[in-house]
Amino acid sequence: MFDLHGRVAVVTGASSGLGLQMAKGFAKQGADLVIMARRIERLEKIADDIRAMGVRCLPLQCDVTDTDAVNKAAEEAFKFYGQIDILVNNAGASKNAGVLDMTDEDWKFTLDADLTSVFKVTRAFAKYMVQKKHGRIINIASIYGQVGNTAMDTVAYHSSKGGVINFTRAVAAELAKYNITCNTISPGYFETELTADTLRTEAFTKFMEVSVPLGRYGREGELNAAAVFLASDEASYITGQNIKVDGGYTSV
Repeated sequence: MFDLHGRVAVVTGASSGLGLQMAKGFAKQGADLVIMARRIERLEKIADDIRAMGVRCLPLQCDVTDTDAVNKAAEEAFKFYGQIDILVNNAGASKNAGVLDMTDEDWKFTLDADLTSVFKVTRAFAKYMVQKKHGRIINIASIYGQVGNTAMDTVAYHSSKGGVINFTRAVAAELAKYNITCNTISPGYFETELTADTLRTEAFTKFMEVSVPLGRYGREGELNAAAVFLASDEASYITGQNIKVDGGYTSV
């Protein structure tokens, strides 16, 4: 089960953190990769590591908020492989503040990076899935797309990730006739390059210990199983869903 040989998986935000972990998770299952991020030098090194796993890998520099760059990346990926089977919208960024202090500029930055980018990348790559009448789209949201929180003020992030979850449902309904599924994964607290400074603070660690039933942060690779499952042929009848990989955070 969950064999991805012969499939091409595109992962945005693949130069570090969860995106890098998922890319390697797909490679372990035999998928060829397209890895996208802004840091091309880092992507090229990662591509060498992935190729050493016995699969092909195409690194593409791309700012997912730039429409022209996204469209060009989709064209290059399809030209290189001749197919696009799996798309993981993982790239994102956030400027944190509460509703009383959030500026228009920081709100727009976060919505562009975390929600509008998902629309742009999906639009660009899904048309190639439509041609083949097969595809798996996986959008990375967050537990913060479903709940508020008392640990930190980040109203734009909450809003953008909530938008990703319902964007997923809309796309799932629209593209089902092309045999394309679209699902969301909502991670809980995972320590990555972007989150480490926050999660390692004493205050946040104490918050996590009382709010996460499993009593710990997500470990490296623990998101991969959900991504591989949703990308697989075995998940062909699952669409429009939101899988929370959060140690039970949203269950209490």
